[in-house]
Amino acid sequence: MARRWLVTGCSSGLGQALAAAAAEAGDEVVATARKPAALEDLRRRHGGRILPLALDVRDAEQCRNAVAAAVDRLGGLDVLVNNAGNGVFGTVEEVGDEELRDQLETLVVGPWRLARLVLPVLRAQGSGHVLNVSSLSGRMSFPGLAAYVTGKHALEGMTQALAAEAAPFGIRVAALEPAGYATRYGTSLTDAADRSALYRDATEPMREQLRGMAQLPTVSRPEDFARDVLRIVAADTPLPVRIPVGAGSLDSIAAAVHAGAEELAAVRGLLDG
Repeated sequence: MARRWLVTGCSSGLGQALAAAAAEAGDEVVATARKPAALEDLRRRHGGRILPLALDVRDAEQCRNAVAAAVDRLGGLDVLVNNAGNGVFGTVEEVGDEELRDQLETLVVGPWRLARLVLPVLRAQGSGHVLNVSSLSGRMSFPGLAAYVTGKHALEGMTQALAAEAAPFGIRVAALEPAGYATRYGTSLTDAADRSALYRDATEPMREQLRGMAQLPTVSRPEDFARDVLRIVAADTPLPVRIPVGAGSLDSIAAAVHAGAEELAAVRGLLDG
């Protein structure tokens, strides 16, 4: 049976690949981006199955309009994918208040708002999915990505709470945790305005790694992400609340879990000694 999707952040990368794959599978997709002109090729290639809409997830009115338009045009919604994102590169000391607010508005407040708007629709149907695109940064941290990491940790906390709250209504909720993909993320990061040479040695290796990530032969492609999401939505079994996706993601999470166990052991030694 065809599904009806609302996917944010479809101008490129993971969101664009997912919108295209869902349309190719026979589903209908409300594909959004801050600048709808970036969606024209997607609309042209997939015709009536793609409804392009302007949406900046930081804008409450645009969020309300996008959900209303999706329900009006498609007759309901089955899958919300909160994918829109951005990134500011800087340490805790370097990132200013406004930069932090903007990061959290995009990564946390916008997805929270859209979930809140979509939940009554899914609850009335007795079914549906809310998928929040997090990151490996939702379980670990990296120097220079303090604000981004904070946003992804918060998004995963919201997702865990929502999964328990929505389950009695037949709504399935999960945080997707992508590893590195061949997208523009690594080159589209915005540097914090108040960068300091004091932190260069701590952060520059991570900056360079992110810049070159898309060229690595081992990273997954956006089309791989789209294929995995379609499989997740079609699954009959209960969903894990957090789902690592992409090459190397399971190994990275396993390493983080192991590091957490070692940290607990160190705490026991500290407090019991």
